[in-house]
Amino acid sequence: MIASFVITFREALEAALIVSIILAYLGKVGRKDLKKYLYLGTGLAIFTSLILGAIVLTVYGGLPTRFEKVFEGAASVTATVVLTYMIFWMAKNSQKIRSELQVKIDVAITSGYIFGITSLAFVAVFREGLETVLFLTTLVATDPFGTLMGALLGISTVLALSFLMMRGVYRMNIQKFFKYTSVILVVFAAGLLGYGVHEFIEADLLPPIVENVWNINPPDVNHPLHEKGAIGSILKALVGYDGNPELLRVIVYVGYWLLVGTYLLKIYAPNILKLNKRRVEKNSEKEDLNQRATN
Repeated sequence: MIASFVITFREALEAALIVSIILAYLGKVGRKDLKKYLYLGTGLAIFTSLILGAIVLTVYGGLPTRFEKVFEGAASVTATVVLTYMIFWMAKNSQKIRSELQVKIDVAITSGYIFGITSLAFVAVFREGLETVLFLTTLVATDPFGTLMGALLGISTVLALSFLMMRGVYRMNIQKFFKYTSVILVVFAAGLLGYGVHEFIEADLLPPIVENVWNINPPDVNHPLHEKGAIGSILKALVGYDGNPELLRVIVYVGYWLLVGTYLLKIYAPNILKLNKRRVEKNSEKEDLNQRATN
């Protein structure tokens, strides 16, 4: 439930952010009459995403056990690839998102606004819907009810925030938003990739190397720290926790953390250092002014 909430919240908030920027910009250039085409594209994207989700669940539910595991593994690995690409892209382009989107809006307005605005909204929102379907497919396999509740809660929270975003979108620090949520999503991505490898091993498509590297699961399945218990199941959904993992799963999990974590540090560390340097400089300037005023 927690994992599906965070994923749905993040994806829905990103879509709402894009729609808010388009709405605000249309108002700024005096083209509020084009809002109906924005709503049309958004509605079509949401409807198409729901249909896609229903198709995926229908196909998944009718598969034999072995193919079901292959499907889960493929869905997890695909979701990890998409999620990782999105994290990398946001890390490099978060500062440019608003300006690039405004350029696309200008082109859409001048080159046939009905199709332009509708397609712009559809592509932006459907991309988030497609990613959400991919990410939630694996979670549905482990906990359908919890996944549904988390997704509904995430969407409801975004809807509640959307009104505030319409008013304050230009004051939102988009770079910080994507930076912090990207770090959280790296945790989910590593867990998804590990789960995908586990399912491929179960389907005899990959070797485990070592069947169980360790086994720290309590004998009682209902124990809170068991991977199926109250705490263990939450950790399993959030960080890919496994009480008795295969060696290949551990290698892939740790390897993902090392590769992606190193990349994010390379992108974000210089910005953090620059920000800290500016704060030190501002504090020193304030101290100088205060000392001069005292003298």
